[in-house]
Amino acid sequence: MNLPESFQEQMKRLLKEEYEDYIHSFEQTRVYGLRVNTSKISTEQFEQLCPFSIHKIPWTPNGYYYEGTEKPAKHPYYFAGLYYLQEPSAMTPAHLLPIEPGDRVLDVCAAPGGKSTELAAKLNGTGLLVSNDISNSRAKALLKNLELFGVSNAIVMSESPHKLADRFPQYFDKILIDAPCSGEGMFRKEPAVIKSWLEHGNEFYAKLQREIVTDALKMLRPGGMLLYSTCTFSPLENEATVQYMMEICPELEIVPVERYEGFGQGLSAQVNGDESLKECVRIWPHKMKGEGHFLVLLKKGEGSREPRKTKKETPAKFLEKQQELAAFLKNTTIEFDNSRLEMRGEKVVYLSECEQNLNGLRIMRSGLLLGECKKNRFEPSQAFAMALKKEQYKQVIDFSISDPRVIKYLKGETLEVDDLVDRPLKGWQLICVDGYPLGFAKANRTILKNKYLAGWRWQ
Repeated sequence: MNLPESFQEQMKRLLKEEYEDYIHSFEQTRVYGLRVNTSKISTEQFEQLCPFSIHKIPWTPNGYYYEGTEKPAKHPYYFAGLYYLQEPSAMTPAHLLPIEPGDRVLDVCAAPGGKSTELAAKLNGTGLLVSNDISNSRAKALLKNLELFGVSNAIVMSESPHKLADRFPQYFDKILIDAPCSGEGMFRKEPAVIKSWLEHGNEFYAKLQREIVTDALKMLRPGGMLLYSTCTFSPLENEATVQYMMEICPELEIVPVERYEGFGQGLSAQVNGDESLKECVRIWPHKMKGEGHFLVLLKKGEGSREPRKTKKETPAKFLEKQQELAAFLKNTTIEFDNSRLEMRGEKVVYLSECEQNLNGLRIMRSGLLLGECKKNRFEPSQAFAMALKKEQYKQVIDFSISDPRVIKYLKGETLEVDDLVDRPLKGWQLICVDGYPLGFAKANRTILKNKYLAGWRWQ
């Protein structure tokens, strides 16, 4: 690989006698990883049904290596949201941010969703996840991945961190910033990143990172934790940005995290000799099986904080006007808070619990899209199907993974199921594979009219 000379000189200064080992890592075969969605399936269950050759990633309890010859994105379990494909070292930040049930969590630069999906799995339907990306096109991919994972308690936005800081002062318990960076850790995986590195350099991204962290710190509550990460090796974008955060927010302190083989210390000597920066984590590609990463966990001093506000509930007569929706919800075992049901045009949304004023923000989704009410007819959404568990819906068609109708369903085809039922079917059926939901179909006797979302279909 034709690495820029200035980059090579930088890495020689950072790595010294380890530089040759780092250069030799470019000759090694790229590794591939998947991360299990623990809100849908345990790792033990996944290992029993996984059709691929996998082995554990040491630093992520629900992370696995798989062979590059495998095609997990073309398997029905992927369409069931059972796992996310992610570079192994990039799994580390969301794993090391300690999420508690009920936390308010912000993922500032969230697209395409690798870290947000893990944060959501750790919340497991409690609290609130705000997933934001300033790029509208990238935020669309973020929304799809969160819906595929069955996330029901997220607000997906496409806003500048500066605008969010005005609306969420000292609001979040946990914040993750996987910052835009020069991407030096991606050179082996995506050589095209080198062109961007040559165009912008480290200084461009360091300036952008400081703008983002300044706004993020305003949104972190006293006593809250912030995890900052990049996929670059530059001290200017890493330790120097951490030092900047600690200068503008003196009550910050670095929290030591669990280390694994291949996890190096922060390079304090490259900044100002501050020994505390050694608690930062550097993941080097010549010391572990992955592309490399930088991360640090910070805690804000307790200080004084306002008691949490709760959103005032209003009496809801929503379902009295939407009888088709009310009838559909009776087929589920979920207890909905009717005051959180909202109609937006024809769309019915089950709002995430957030008492802040969101007016004027670019919101992709503010909760779980349940479906659409069309001329007194309710059609459940793909997102709703993915948020359900098999046992939460009364009318289920569960196919075995070996049944060819699984692929036919994912392609949008009409299905015949006379061999699976002993009576004529009617109404909405939840289609599953090995017990895990894929989507809905509308039944007429033994024929299933396919309602799998067109944009998600098997290609």
